[in-house]
Amino acid sequence: MQSHHRERLALSAVVFSALFAQAVLYAGLPDLVQALGASADVDAGMYFLAAELAAYVAFAAVWGAVSDATGRRVPYVAAACASAAVLYVAIASVPLLGLPFEAALAFRLLQGAAVVGALSLGMTMLMDLEGGHGRNMGAAGFAIGAGVAAGVPLGGFIYGVGTLTPLYVSASLMLVAGGLVLSVRDRAPTATGSLRRVFESLARTPYMMLPYAFGFVDRFTAGFFALVGTFYFQEAFDLSPAETGVTLAFFFVPFALLQYPFGRLSDRVGRPTPIVVGSLAYGFGIVAVGIAPSIELVQIGLFAVGVLGALVAPATMALVTDLAASDDRGAAMGGFNIAGSLGFLVGVVGGGAVASRFDYLSAFLVAGASEITIAVVSLPFFLMLIGSGRLK
Repeated sequence: MQSHHRERLALSAVVFSALFAQAVLYAGLPDLVQALGASADVDAGMYFLAAELAAYVAFAAVWGAVSDATGRRVPYVAAACASAAVLYVAIASVPLLGLPFEAALAFRLLQGAAVVGALSLGMTMLMDLEGGHGRNMGAAGFAIGAGVAAGVPLGGFIYGVGTLTPLYVSASLMLVAGGLVLSVRDRAPTATGSLRRVFESLARTPYMMLPYAFGFVDRFTAGFFALVGTFYFQEAFDLSPAETGVTLAFFFVPFALLQYPFGRLSDRVGRPTPIVVGSLAYGFGIVAVGIAPSIELVQIGLFAVGVLGALVAPATMALVTDLAASDDRGAAMGGFNIAGSLGFLVGVVGGGAVASRFDYLSAFLVAGASEITIAVVSLPFFLMLIGSGRLK
C-alpha cells in the first residue's frame, strides 16, 4: 500500500507537470504570440493553442494503443517528457533565431504530440494501480486541476520575469517528470492487439461514448476559458497578465482541491449523479460568469463553477475505467483524451470564432448551453446502464 501511495504521487506529478506546462502560458498569451512574431490578437492566440491541441487529437490514441500493444508504459512516458522539454526550448528559440511565427507553430505541434503521450499514459498508469477507480482518477483529476490552478496564476507572474520564461519553466518541469516516472513499476497488461484496438474497444463498449461525450464538452469549456476567458477578462476589466491569472485561479483552485474527495465520493454514490447534476449546474454557472457586471462577481462565479467542475471531472474519468476491460485501458484513456482534446480544440477555435464574429456574451452562452445539453441528453443512457446493473 505504501508503494502504491508513492507511485500514485509520482504519476500524479507527471500529470501535474503536463498540465502546468500547458497552463503557465495562458495568462500572458497575447504577449507570447507577439514575441513569437504574430500580432497580439485572438486569432494568433487561437492558432497557437490549436496547434498543440491538434497534436493531442492526432497522437493521444497512438500512444495508448502502442503502449497496450507492447505491454509497456514507463519508457514511452519518459521519452515523451524528454521530447516535450526539448520542444518547449525550441519554441522559445524561434525569436532568438529570427524564425517566423509559423516555425513556432510547427514546434508547438510536435510539442503537443509529446506532451499528450506523457499525459495520456500517465493517466493510464494511474488506471493500472489498485486502490479504487474513484481514488486513482480523483488523484489524476487533482493533478490536472492543480497543474492548471498553479500554472495559470503563477504564469502571470512568471511572464513578469520575461515573456519567454514560461516556456523554459515548462521544459524544466517536463524533465523532472520524466525522471520521476522511472521510479514507477510498469503494470501494463500483457501485450495484445494493435492500433485498431482504440476503435475495436469502442465498438465492444458503445456506452464508452458517454464519458467521451462529457470529456469533449468539459474540455470544450476549458478551451473556451483558456482563450476567450483570457482575452475577455483583460479587455472587459483591464487586467494585467498577473491579475488575469489570479482571476482564473478562482476557478482552477477549487477545481483542483476538490477533485480527490469528489472522486472518492463517486466511488460511494456512483458516477451518474455527480456527472449529470454537476454538468447541468456547471452550464448555468458559465452563463452567470458571462453576464456578471463586475470582476468581483466574475470571481465569485468562477469559484462556484470550479466546485461544480470538480464534481464532474473525476467521476467522468472513473467511468472510463468502470467500462473498459483491463487490457483496453490504454486505448480507452487514449480515446478519452482524443475526445477531450477535440473538445479543447473546438472550445478554442469555436469560442474564438463566436467571440470574433459576434461578442463575448454569445460565446459564454454557447459554452454554457453545451454543458446543459449534454446533461439532459445523457440521462436516458445513464438510466439504461443503471437498469442493466453496470452502474449504480
